[in-house]
Amino acid sequence: MEEMPKTYDPQTQEPELIQKWIDAGCYQRNKGVGDCTVVIPPPNVTGILHMGHAMDDSIQDTFIRYNRMRGRSTRWILGTDHAGIATQTKVDKKLKSEGISRLEIGREKFLDACWDWTHEYGGTIVSQIKRMGCSVDFNDEKFTMSPEFSRAVRRVFCDWYHEGLIYRGKRIVNWCPNCCTAISDDEAEYHDEKGHLWFLRYPLVEPVDGVEYVTVATTRPETMLGDTGIAVSPSDPEKAKLVGAHVMLPIVNREIPIFSDWHVDANFGTGFVKVTPAHDPNDYAMGQTHDLPQINVFDEHAVVVEGYGEFTGMDRDQAREAIVAWFEGHGLLDHIEELDHSVMHCYRCDSALEPWLSEQWFVAVDKLKQRATQVVRDGQIKFHPARWTDTYLTWMDNLKDWCISRQLWWGHRIPVFHCDECGWEDALMEDVDTCPKCGHHVHQEEDVLDTWFSSQLWTFATQGWPDDTSELAEHHPTKVLVTARDIIALWVARMIMSSLYCTDEIPFEDVYIYATILAKDGSRMSKSKGNGVDPMELMDKYGADAMRYNLLTLITNNQDVKFDANIDKKTKKLIDSPRTEQARSFVTKIWNASRFVQMNLDGYVPGAPVAKTAEDAWMLSRLARTVAEATEQLETYNFGDYARNIQSFFWGDVCDWYIELCKGRLLDGTADEKLQVQRNLVYVLDVSMRLLHPVMPFVTESVWDALPASGLDAHDAQFLMVAKWPEPEDLAGFVNEAAEGDFELAKRVISCVRSTRARYRLSPKAELAVAVRCGEAEAAVLAGQEGFVRSVGRVSEFTAGADVEKPAGAVSVADGGLEIFVDLGGLVDLAAEGARLKKELAKAEKELAGVERTLGNDGFVAKAAPAVIEKKRSQQVELTATIAQLKAQIADFS
Repeated sequence: MEEMPKTYDPQTQEPELIQKWIDAGCYQRNKGVGDCTVVIPPPNVTGILHMGHAMDDSIQDTFIRYNRMRGRSTRWILGTDHAGIATQTKVDKKLKSEGISRLEIGREKFLDACWDWTHEYGGTIVSQIKRMGCSVDFNDEKFTMSPEFSRAVRRVFCDWYHEGLIYRGKRIVNWCPNCCTAISDDEAEYHDEKGHLWFLRYPLVEPVDGVEYVTVATTRPETMLGDTGIAVSPSDPEKAKLVGAHVMLPIVNREIPIFSDWHVDANFGTGFVKVTPAHDPNDYAMGQTHDLPQINVFDEHAVVVEGYGEFTGMDRDQAREAIVAWFEGHGLLDHIEELDHSVMHCYRCDSALEPWLSEQWFVAVDKLKQRATQVVRDGQIKFHPARWTDTYLTWMDNLKDWCISRQLWWGHRIPVFHCDECGWEDALMEDVDTCPKCGHHVHQEEDVLDTWFSSQLWTFATQGWPDDTSELAEHHPTKVLVTARDIIALWVARMIMSSLYCTDEIPFEDVYIYATILAKDGSRMSKSKGNGVDPMELMDKYGADAMRYNLLTLITNNQDVKFDANIDKKTKKLIDSPRTEQARSFVTKIWNASRFVQMNLDGYVPGAPVAKTAEDAWMLSRLARTVAEATEQLETYNFGDYARNIQSFFWGDVCDWYIELCKGRLLDGTADEKLQVQRNLVYVLDVSMRLLHPVMPFVTESVWDALPASGLDAHDAQFLMVAKWPEPEDLAGFVNEAAEGDFELAKRVISCVRSTRARYRLSPKAELAVAVRCGEAEAAVLAGQEGFVRSVGRVSEFTAGADVEKPAGAVSVADGGLEIFVDLGGLVDLAAEGARLKKELAKAEKELAGVERTLGNDGFVAKAAPAVIEKKRSQQVELTATIAQLKAQIADFS
């Protein structure tokens, strides 16, 4: 047997293993009992891996590898999204840098440039996913603009169009004047901004009871050019006398009515609200109710249109400044107040969005959402964690018609054709040039579909729908969708609606929402802030196993997690990540422990594990219990518990205890004792590597490859990733609660002895006398474990019982129902030690008082950076714990 290398190098081992797995076909779909198909949320074709992707893909691969080992039919579908706005923006910038205008070269050549860009840069994120060790089928990659996917998109559009689910209408949309396209409500990002509330006077056409003007309050004075009404609240009796009167709109001299409407908050501003139906959703609704004209004062670039004199040609910011100056110059600016408010921005270019009246295509969601709501209410689709169920249902209850048209060139062009001659219009599966009604030339819609319209079909359009549905019969619905909370509305809900309509099936059985990964200080990671962590840098520094494992340990029931990483402010490169460093230490621990066992297998012959000693019985029972726990945790999507539990088991139980306890038999035992302990160790390692493999595939594969066959497994699989998962029922016979309880009791005593050695800086070789005050049952167990306690704990004398007294010169340690006395004898100058501890206590208490004074200073808390406050609070926690520990040690001498 070839000896394992002294050190494990992930940068060498990981890429080599990836290639071996791919060459052997391990990533391709496999047949089994029970289906586990998962679709990867398609990243943007031009994107690169970020921490959200890394978390998502680590979870998915853990789940896929686990199910593959369980012998289920596994299929993990890979693909990318054409990302309409993102790709078009990148290509636009590239062309501009070359002095080329999109408008000059035309649509066809621009689309050619988009395809060139996609082919050149589209594989980056796929190669990064591959580097993570994700066992996705790279030979069957999907793309939302492929011919077969495009046909599916067109089919859905045509079907919905002909059934009246898709219609064209003039509505207020969120318009990006930079990207020059509509943006859905769910894609808009809200930024808190410092702004103003301008109070403008609008003169009445005829005074009412001596009132000559009304004062409106607005955050957007530039839109007043399009005002067509003034609204007041029906619950405001003071203004009732003005309802029905008219004002003369300044600048444009347009006569507009005053009316009452429930949209108005009587407590906002003055209670008089300017109504601009073409530039505000609420105003649009009021305009519809009260039959007000809809006047667009901006063009697609948010520039004032013709007809407004000196203001024509100004952008919205210039118009705001000029209009406020005009009101001030004409004595109509009442006053200005400071106002913090939330402003919608484009998620792609960060421009402030403009509510803008335009003709767009919409999906009538009322006809789709009822069933999509019901399948979640009745549990056909379950959210994990369950709290996201309410988020989904609340959003569905308030769902508005979906604007699906985008004013772009890159994307699925809307397949609607028009004849200007006779007015014929239809949505068609195939392009046409001539009108079937009158024979004249027809033209196709210029707009493309919202990217989410195509990606909503992901679970079934990637599996041959609508032309070949043979795959759907085997692999649909899919098992679980792993995704982020911010696209529950954008993607998850739409997938459910479209799947129910197109396949009459739910798209997935479960939705797992992973936590949002924040920067170390709790803020959102972003390129502009320079606090984003690059997963590729993490893998380069620590290896993929360490990154993946660390990410899973971060998972709790919280919706946000802070990622422990330090970033260089100048270069924006990773300095270090202490938690990922700890995860790498775990990788090293796995390697070193396994290497020790492998180096001590001379004369090994495969055979069954047998509990020959108390530690054997404890270990095999703990192993069986851990197999059952890990299996349950992965079946129920408790990935964080799985990762933390398996580390506690392997590092604590296997390495720190069992391997250490086996060393005596390995080195000094009889031939039979040595062989049996070898068999036990190989079996424990074999099963442990299988348990760890889903989250840490590389190091476990390398260790398993170096292990000989264990007694209960032929070890004949080519790779660990396709070996059998240890089934809980196969190990159930090892469960021995009495052995676990007895051994854990002895462990507690030994742990207390060890902590006492560390506390008082005693040599690990110094033998100590130990007495334990406990109940009769515990005393009987400890009497049976005396040899173990003496040898492992380096204990010279040992007694246990209910009547045990504290010896002179001993310190006491409480542990549950046990009171453990460790006789320090002449090893420690108790008086000097007591004085030293009191001095340390005084120092710690003084430091704590200073920290608490700082945190109690309201001025400090208000002005200090969050990271500084967090550091102070951490100091407070640490000092409090230190003081409690020092007091406990001082009490030992009383």
